[in-house]
Amino acid sequence: MSSTGSSSIHCIRDLHSAREPGDRPVISFEFFTPKTDAGDVKLMEVTMPALMALAPDYVSVTYGAGGGTRAKTLTLVDAIQKQFDLTAMAHLTCVGHTRDEIAAILDEAKALGIRNILALRGDPPAGEAEFTTPDGGFEFSYQLVEFIRAHGDFCIGTAGFPEGHLACEGRKLADWGYLKQKVDAGANFVLTQLFFDNADFFAFRDHMVRQLGVTVPICPGILPILSSKQITRFTHLCGARIPAALQTRLEDLADDDAGATAFGIEYATAQCEELIREGVRGLHLYSLNKAHSVAAILGNLGLDHR
Repeated sequence: MSSTGSSSIHCIRDLHSAREPGDRPVISFEFFTPKTDAGDVKLMEVTMPALMALAPDYVSVTYGAGGGTRAKTLTLVDAIQKQFDLTAMAHLTCVGHTRDEIAAILDEAKALGIRNILALRGDPPAGEAEFTTPDGGFEFSYQLVEFIRAHGDFCIGTAGFPEGHLACEGRKLADWGYLKQKVDAGANFVLTQLFFDNADFFAFRDHMVRQLGVTVPICPGILPILSSKQITRFTHLCGARIPAALQTRLEDLADDDAGATAFGIEYATAQCEELIREGVRGLHLYSLNKAHSVAAILGNLGLDHR
């Protein structure tokens, strides 16, 4: 139980295990830490109340490139749990931290009643092309998972990549083997990188479950398209593929952000409908700190209430 004293703060693994086939999927939203005070106010006073109306099961807060938002991530997760009585998860990366520093972060999280941690290797800091192992730190995210598992009673998530991690030379199958290593190290559930072809997710999930014997929840991450430029930038950064038909449509909407947003809602809705039909028990929506698209998607799916 968290130090908030609220029975509404759950282990995310337990949220998934409590759902039966046919139940509403576990619904979660992801935020990034705002860069300004005005952004903080908008997130907590406008976006969060709008999203709370959709009855999410939990939200997560990113750590920033290079681990640059450590303090703000924990502060925001703590504020969400206390103000909205909602389970919130803090992202934590290997970038730029020694083991002692990560231990201190975990101690602070524990003191705040934060139960859920998403353990990531993390992106290099701005201006650096490749990840560099910190002196006294971790090279791989499975090592971070092991460290968190040994440090306290946290519920640990990890990242999965349906198309393989951009930095993995062996690409998909090798990367999926590394994910199995993270699960074996103690990860309780998997959240995936964004993808736009559900066939990629199904191939990934089936390999993890049938070939590698993974039994923890595997939850797809869905990014609603807001503009052609936005999605081009995101996919370049993470290595996700844009299917040819989607690329053509985005080119048609290159100068129409409102049209691209509406199309993005339609496309993500169709993705989610198929994922649910094929047995997915959770949907993790990358909100980009906005409520409009995720609210419309859940409304289209009939999932905008408990």
